[in-house]
Amino acid sequence: MNVTHPVIAPSLLSADFSKLPEELSIVDPSLDWLHCDVMDNHFVPNFTFGPIVIAAARKLTRATLDVHLMMERPWGMVDEFRKAGADVITVHLEACPQTREVLRQIRESGAKAGLSLKPGTPWHAISPYLPDLDLLLVMTVEPGFGGQAFMPDMMEKVEAAHRERAARGLDFVIEVDGGINVDTVKVARGAGADVFVAGHSVFRAPSPGAALSALREAVAR
Repeated sequence: MNVTHPVIAPSLLSADFSKLPEELSIVDPSLDWLHCDVMDNHFVPNFTFGPIVIAAARKLTRATLDVHLMMERPWGMVDEFRKAGADVITVHLEACPQTREVLRQIRESGAKAGLSLKPGTPWHAISPYLPDLDLLLVMTVEPGFGGQAFMPDMMEKVEAAHRERAARGLDFVIEVDGGINVDTVKVARGAGADVFVAGHSVFRAPSPGAALSALREAVAR
């Protein structure tokens, strides 16, 4: 899985759900990816939305729907999220004892397969799975809530992923999620990330369209 340029992926979680068509129209059709955070109040201490909302978003945008399952037993819902319109489905290493089987299930559904790790999970735990991935998501905050501060020490994992990708001839995309703004996006890009999830810094800005443009300009520099 390749991206030809740095991608800003606004997070649906930060949008105003009472006017979702208007929110997405602000950034679409220029939107490349839309990140969708699914939380179950078990794996993380928050509850968000399920396939019904993904299906609604699919009707409103042509962007790649990047669905991040922060949930226990995600394999039970993979097919439902794919049917709803997910293009990329990312699960957590910590929630998948049979990791390769779940990644295979995602691919067989027709979606791209992603794997994420929490800040406290060491890099060596995920390194063996890199050849099985289309996307690696490095959390730069503790998963569960939007609006948290960027954790710069997570750039060590991004740098390690970037090195291993090149050394092993792999083609997975490196994504970061948490605390991304016009300053931290440059830090993450410098470490080797390709896709940058931005929630509050886009949808909570006075002008989301202008905020998206500013992030794109910042990461391009």
